[in-house]
Amino acid sequence: MNQATNGKVALITGAAHGQGRATAIALAHEGYHIAALDIGHNVGYPTYSMGNNDDLMSLGKACEGLGVKYIALLADVSKADEVEAAVEKTISTLGRVDVLFNNAGICAYGLAHELTESEFDRMMDVNLKGSWLMAKYVIPHLIAQKSGVIINNSSVGGLRGMNRLSHYAASKWALTGMTKSWALELAPHNVRVISIHPTGVNTPMNDGLAEMEGKTPQEIAEASAGNLLPVPWIEPEDVAQAVVYLSSEKARYITGSQFVLDAGLLTR
Repeated sequence: MNQATNGKVALITGAAHGQGRATAIALAHEGYHIAALDIGHNVGYPTYSMGNNDDLMSLGKACEGLGVKYIALLADVSKADEVEAAVEKTISTLGRVDVLFNNAGICAYGLAHELTESEFDRMMDVNLKGSWLMAKYVIPHLIAQKSGVIINNSSVGGLRGMNRLSHYAASKWALTGMTKSWALELAPHNVRVISIHPTGVNTPMNDGLAEMEGKTPQEIAEASAGNLLPVPWIEPEDVAQAVVYLSSEKARYITGSQFVLDAGLLTR
């Protein structure tokens, strides 16, 4: 058990499973109190399973077992009223926000000319608008306390094109641009903003995408054959450790930049 907290609070979206869950646990190990936000139910698009209440409850037990405070927040990041309420609950319950990890995101395949308008809009609503809304309501608190870190979970798709994923890549490129712009706006307030860019990650979303394609995750990885290092994907814990580092004083002069965690994929 972690016997001492550091008094800081991390607000993590898409926290119920995958990268968000691993990051919550990793930051709890570092003494952060955790506010874990997830939509908590399945949606029409994409069709794979989202995180649920049971996931959030088990995450809470894991975090509290490390000696930190934990709250679960049910919200759709694309809904302003739900996001505002979640941020206010975090502040009223835990007192502050020091790290915002904009991790909530969706992905689904589709040729550009075959996507429906609602599919395109939903991709943008979650991956881009959702990150902006979270930041919109968190930033005033970071400015007031003159400190904080925002980490936006982009993708290798935020730095290159991706076949049959144009709407996903567009959302992630835009997130990269927002990261740089927020870094300019917030540097005078001692607030840092960074985007991270993982290759494929071994998460339930990865499994869900493979199922939608009628393939196994291994088959999807072999077909893409993108990583330089001999691994089909990285683990959620790899992303989590990147967030731990970027949130820490060891990274105190990193802002406005892209932290690439791609097993060499972008070198090809």
